[in-house]
Amino acid sequence: MTRPPFSPVSERDLRIVTAQLGRRPRDVVGIPARCVCGAPTVVATAPRLADGTPFPTFYYLSHPVATAAMSFLEAAQLMVECTELLAGDADVRTAYRRAHGDFLTDRGLFGEVAEIAGISAGGMPTRVKCLHALAAHSLAAGPGANPIGDLALERSSWSPAVCQCPDYGVDEPAEPAVDETSEELSG
Repeated sequence: MTRPPFSPVSERDLRIVTAQLGRRPRDVVGIPARCVCGAPTVVATAPRLADGTPFPTFYYLSHPVATAAMSFLEAAQLMVECTELLAGDADVRTAYRRAHGDFLTDRGLFGEVAEIAGISAGGMPTRVKCLHALAAHSLAAGPGANPIGDLALERSSWSPAVCQCPDYGVDEPAEPAVDETSEELSG
């Protein structure tokens, strides 16, 4: 887990994230959380994309098994339970508001975007909207950073401590280039 500033993103990281998402990621500014094998688990995305689009979800869960686990928890109504917890527990509300502020601070290091000012992700600071974003924040910022993200990770069938990565196929050796001229001469 890493909060900004991030180490440079490698081309290999981008190839893995492309395999994870099924599309090339946009405007990645860091890899704040990784699987124990080193593959990206969370990407950090610029708050304004290159095409000018505001992008509030700074921490984005990319690991396919983690993403599936959060989708399962959402389908199992964990967001309803978390919303009730948020409504009934002042300490959780305070920690969730702090998480919201920390998220905005981290994103703000990459530029202020007027259209998303004060908007974080996952429903923070007053509701629970997306466990994927909240778990990504917890993974990026570390345990205790986001109480709802932490709860989702605790309930998850996925663990950041155990590699469940598929073979992304990004380390395959490149096909050797064929020099057609030399083949014609030798044949």
